[in-house]
This record gives sequence, structure tokens and C-alpha cells, in this order.
Amino acid sequence: MKARQEVVPVARSVEQRVASTDWARVSQALDAEGCAVIEGLLTGDECGELAALYGREEPFRSRVVMARHGFGRGEYKYFAHPLPGLVAALRASVYPRLVPIANRWSEAMGLDVQYPEDHARFVERCHAAGQVQPTPLLLQYGEGDYNCLHQDLYGEHVFPLQVAMLLSEPGRDFTGGELVMTEQRPRMQSRPMVVPMRQGDAAVFAVRHRPVQGTRGVYRVNMRHGVSRVHSGRRHTVGIIFHDAT
Repeated sequence: MKARQEVVPVARSVEQRVASTDWARVSQALDAEGCAVIEGLLTGDECGELAALYGREEPFRSRVVMARHGFGRGEYKYFAHPLPGLVAALRASVYPRLVPIANRWSEAMGLDVQYPEDHARFVERCHAAGQVQPTPLLLQYGEGDYNCLHQDLYGEHVFPLQVAMLLSEPGRDFTGGELVMTEQRPRMQSRPMVVPMRQGDAAVFAVRHRPVQGTRGVYRVNMRHGVSRVHSGRRHTVGIIFHDAT
């Protein structure tokens, strides 16, 4: 009973912060750049509590050492069900705010897919296709670690936006380790972007494609993201991916 009582205030606080976010600004930034930063979505205490989970085993279903798979250097762990209360609250409350953007992008790119307003219904769609593993994850980087450019695709059903929240403070906990993105437009060289973030900030960005208006109509831009090399210290990040995995 006590655990349930503790989860409810956490969820309510998160929902209030999500509701107070300027989602019109987020939508405009996503349309223009494929990425938007929400400042201070998490408190310092919440960041510390989430980062401290990395040393435990029970919240997670698996651990990935990046170097073993050619993903870079560093490691991450996928959360198991049930998700930690804060992670579950973020996933459930942010998703509906992104659905209008996702559906608008889908229509603009001529894709025959629309996303339900409620995250639980979208998860049911994933599970029906065999995508039953939770995908929110906690990443840990040390000195010399980095994450190669990639896309977080885990099956047939992909929600086109995801969120990464920085749990460590640049300059205090680590140096280097910037979130980086590339944008590949047809018949053009890739455009690199560095996303400035502080502890508690959340970056919302395209998982795979985003629509861009060109002189001959709308075309799809291919997006990838990664993390530059950490020069010193330790960096923790939580990733919120809205589709589940096979």
C-alpha cells in the first residue's frame, strides 16, 4: 500500500510538469529541426534517484555493453515491467502530447498509419505484433565512451518520436558527451547538430524520419542520433521510447 501511495504523487507531479510545457513551441521546433529541448522536466533529486538505479539488477530485463556489438563504448540497461513509477508516468503523460505531431507527420509523409491518443492502446498494437518487451532504458557512459549514430527501431510498429533525459550535469559530473544528431536529405550531404542540455532537460526528437517541405513538395528526412565521446566523469541518461520491442 505504501508503494502505491508513493507512486501516485510522483505521477501527478510529472503530469503537471508535462501539462505546463509549451507544446506549441515543442511542435514548432520539431517541425523545423527534428528536435526540441524541454528545460527542467526532471528535478535534480529525480535525476539522482534514476541514475542510482543503474547499480541495481531488479529494475532491468537486460544489459547491453556497446563495444560487444559495435555500437560504441559504454553500456545501457532496459527496464523491466513494471517500469519505475517516474519512468512509467513520463511515458504515459508525454505520449498524448506527441500524438498530434506524429499523426501530422505521418499524413505529410504519405504513410498509412495513425496513432491512438492513449499510450496503452498503442502498446496493445505493439503486443499484437509480438513487440512485448519494454524499451525505456538507462544509459551509462564513462571516460572515453560514446554512442554511434543510430535509430531506435525495434519492430514493425514504431512511434516516430522519442525522449532522452539527461540525469548528469555537464561540467560538474562529466565533460564532452554531447547529444548529437544528423539529418540526411535526399541528394545532399548529412547535416550535423549538437543538442545543448543541462541536468533534468529532456530532448524530444525524431526516431527515424521527419517531413520537410521542399520546392517540389514534402519529402522524408532520415534522422540519426548518438553521443559524442565523454572526456571525463560519468554521464547517465534515461531514454523513453514509446514502442515496445520484439
